[in-house]
Amino acid sequence: MSLYAMMAGKGPSGFGYGSTAEEVTAGLDLTGRRYLVTGANSGIGLESVRVLGLRGATVLTLARTVEKAREAVKGIPGEFIPVACELSEPASVRAAVDAVLAMGEPLDGILGNAGIMALPKLEVKFGYELQFFTNHVGHFILTTGLLDLVKPGGRVVMLSSAAHKGAPAAGIELDNLSGARGYSPWGAYGQSKLANLLFARELGRRWAGTGRVANAVHPGVIATNLVRHMAAPMRLAWAAAAPLALKTIPQGAATQVWALAHPGAATLQGEYLADCNVAKSSALGRDMALAGRLWAETERIVARV
Repeated sequence: MSLYAMMAGKGPSGFGYGSTAEEVTAGLDLTGRRYLVTGANSGIGLESVRVLGLRGATVLTLARTVEKAREAVKGIPGEFIPVACELSEPASVRAAVDAVLAMGEPLDGILGNAGIMALPKLEVKFGYELQFFTNHVGHFILTTGLLDLVKPGGRVVMLSSAAHKGAPAAGIELDNLSGARGYSPWGAYGQSKLANLLFARELGRRWAGTGRVANAVHPGVIATNLVRHMAAPMRLAWAAAAPLALKTIPQGAATQVWALAHPGAATLQGEYLADCNVAKSSALGRDMALAGRLWAETERIVARV
């Protein structure tokens, strides 16, 4: 356990910084439930898949290729259904939506866990900065395409981050989504994570009174392969800090699994969650007018790509 975990207490939920995904699901029987998880082949995505399967759920495991999704869960107890989904390729995302719809089975939850972080140089796809396009637009296409499958009582959980507080001053630079007018690795990552948060807030607003809920999660700072795009010195520093300052992967997966499956999170709506409790986001992360503008702009983007 990290030094921070040992010092941190538990919140109103009974869980806290040091809780693990297994601990927050202890005693839960998820038999008969069906969840979809993106980024299911590594890191906290794979740990979430493992623990959901351990508790009896059927899990649709989405990764860039079927092979990656299938290989990741080999030898793990549980029922897993691999689906290819490259979030930066709209055709791949739409094919994943079609594949899940064709199964004809309702979903108890969607976990938008996948993402890329801090690309050193500006990369553009379909005219949009790649982190925004992958982390937000890809998940928007996938999730909105599957909303009709989400059961009453079902949940959508989007992986945001405390890094959303590092978004540009405008929050979402709707006039610079290509990055052509200025780019910084962490600013763009922060913008994409703010977009994930605002998407969950707006979906939660739209779902008010339906019995379905949507929330966003800060998993904590974790040593996973999400750091693969960083410059080598930063990767080394990140790895060196891990034993003392970073969450473990089981701890990092706890909040998203809690939000997705624990009865204590069943009525939370449009919240920002950290350490398995409601947390406070930035002011921009609570800006529902911005959330509405982002949703409308994303619909326009999706119609074009």
